[in-house]
Amino acid sequence: MTRKYTGQCACGAVRFAFDTDPNFVANCHCLDCKRATGGEAATFFAVPQEDFTVISGSPKAFHYIADSGKGLDRNFCPDCGARLFSSNLESFPGLVFVTLGSLDRPELIKPGVEMFTRRRLAWARPLDLPQFDGMPG
Repeated sequence: MTRKYTGQCACGAVRFAFDTDPNFVANCHCLDCKRATGGEAATFFAVPQEDFTVISGSPKAFHYIADSGKGLDRNFCPDCGARLFSSNLESFPGLVFVTLGSLDRPELIKPGVEMFTRRRLAWARPLDLPQFDGMPG
């Protein structure tokens, strides 16, 4: 069965799919996201765990304790190293957070908020979205 959304790592060894239209899509400027992506921010969205399926390959998980003190697993391709999704999030049980850039068609999903804007670098311009200094409440 064809899934609505598909994604993969840079080398194509790990592929995943889901059908749920994300209702929480964020550009996050927190230090954890900056370190995890190597960029100024990370764009990610939440998908119900029961809808998310790895359809090929075996991602490797790195268990990480965020600045919040809560744990999560950052999943990446063991061959090319591309980060794909976070799972086992203590702060958000039952959800998988997918990185936008890992989608085959990232243009289908648009950010809805920017968060941890107090950590945004001075040269980065705010998007025309709701802005939050920390985690949206």
